[in-house]
Amino acid sequence: MATKDVIYGINGPVVTVRNTRTFSMMEMVYVGESRLVGEIIGINDKLTTIQVYEETTGLKPGDPVYGTGTPMNVLLGPGIIDNIFDGIERPLKAIEEKSGSFISRGASVSSLDLDKYWNVKIKVKVGDELNSGAIYATCRETAIIEHRFMVPPTLSGTVTKVEPNGKYRLMDTIVTIKDAKGEEHDLTLCQKWPIKTARPCLNRLPATIPLITGQRVIDTMFPISKGGTAAIPGGFGTGKTMTQHQLAKWCDADIIVYVGCGERGNEMSQVLDEFSELIDPKSGRPMTDRTVLIANTSNMPVAAREASIYTGLTLAEYYRDMGYHVAIMADSTSRWAEALREISGRLEEMPAEEGFPAYLPSRLSQFYERAGRVDTLCGSEGSVTIIGAVSPQGSDFSEPVTQNTKRFTRCFWALDKSLAYARHYPAINWMDSYSEYFTDLDPWFRDNLGEDFIKYRNKVTAILHEESTLMEIVKLIGSDVLPDEQKLVIETAKAIRVGFLQQNAFHKDDTFVPLEKQKLMMKAILHLYAKAKHIIAAAIPISSILELGLFERLAKMKYDIPNSKPEMFDELIADIDTALATLTN
Repeated sequence: MATKDVIYGINGPVVTVRNTRTFSMMEMVYVGESRLVGEIIGINDKLTTIQVYEETTGLKPGDPVYGTGTPMNVLLGPGIIDNIFDGIERPLKAIEEKSGSFISRGASVSSLDLDKYWNVKIKVKVGDELNSGAIYATCRETAIIEHRFMVPPTLSGTVTKVEPNGKYRLMDTIVTIKDAKGEEHDLTLCQKWPIKTARPCLNRLPATIPLITGQRVIDTMFPISKGGTAAIPGGFGTGKTMTQHQLAKWCDADIIVYVGCGERGNEMSQVLDEFSELIDPKSGRPMTDRTVLIANTSNMPVAAREASIYTGLTLAEYYRDMGYHVAIMADSTSRWAEALREISGRLEEMPAEEGFPAYLPSRLSQFYERAGRVDTLCGSEGSVTIIGAVSPQGSDFSEPVTQNTKRFTRCFWALDKSLAYARHYPAINWMDSYSEYFTDLDPWFRDNLGEDFIKYRNKVTAILHEESTLMEIVKLIGSDVLPDEQKLVIETAKAIRVGFLQQNAFHKDDTFVPLEKQKLMMKAILHLYAKAKHIIAAAIPISSILELGLFERLAKMKYDIPNSKPEMFDELIADIDTALATLTN
């Protein structure tokens, strides 16, 4: 190790060292005889302040602190997919084999298996010029994911030595390059990268391609782009985790990074169990073949919560640079913000609103602004989409974490407690939620689904807003006094809510719905609305229309019409016309 000093003071996860000029800002250090992982977060002429990512019980003044000379980093290479890490990329499976069910302090286990052999195919030859990010070899990491070994972003040069195709371990040299200064660098199957530093890209691309989730309320009403950002705020029991599970399983991202940040231990263990049993609908393989799980439960050291977010982001960017589309689920950023608040209090910093540190907005922006769709250094296209859950106490969306998150995300999927208690899932409130991606994504929807899709969506939104206004009147004086035309709006809005916005995650046809079927469902609802409006205008009472049972049939069409048979919507619309014709004859 580069340096060694001793502890002067300890305050929870915050450790101070006195009279040292050997450390640098953001340097990773090992604290105490157990070599607990820490990071330098403050330096002045008298004290160096260290944030320790492990439990500091048992530390005492005089214990050694070892410097590394490098920033807090993670090891990147094959073996990340289908693995479960803690907040500082320690593999929980390997730790369990070594120390049992509980993580021992200072557990010294390599993030990735250094002894495992990977079947590597070399893609370059002697004399090739390799730029930063160039792919020099590949291997099959899982049955779904091909791992692409890239020249580190800080290197480029000419290939001087190449090993043959074969089986290699992570630290084995397979390619050697010489840079412009004449220095040779060995390229292995892995590289390290500081978690607080965003990985570079060639060019950032506009948000013009949607992330297809198969969830109607998201894809149609509040879409998100690939490389976009979204917040899912909601109180306890509103379905944040369930919504993220659905998105993880069904969205058209290549790789999922799920970060359980400060969640309850039993909930996190349920997540791990469920992901291990899920089957990827696209490949038929286990979901874990394209998933990375980072488990940082609420009883783990608070400092590691902050690290877990950046660890997950760095892993996501690494696979983005290979040309994959990655979605990162952060559950939840509120727990992460609470960790910031606790550490800020230990550091005796001036608190801002509700005790959160004044730099909470900048930390949130650093997190969400690492999302994006990019041209990668290797010449392909990749993206990182960030979907962060927010857990406001008492479902109060005016609290600082939710309000500041809204500043840096362009999608806001507000979960509603009353909808959740009424068993309406996803419990996304269509009045409080919004998406700012319509302008960017509408050309894609227009090209792939036609102008009608946008027209139907706008009409459905208008009906829901009109219903909201009418319900205020109904609460005051009842629905009987409303004219039939307004009663029709309420009945149509009910069909939209129950038949379109509400979705059953356990039904084979309703758990994922293609965009084409979403369009046809809106078409059927609006067709009945338009026809019924004409009939009411002809002085036929709405009660006669309701007696036909057509609205009930629309509520069940999501189950009655399989995803593979869109032609059945023509039959449904024909049946609607036939039934309504009996009223006008």
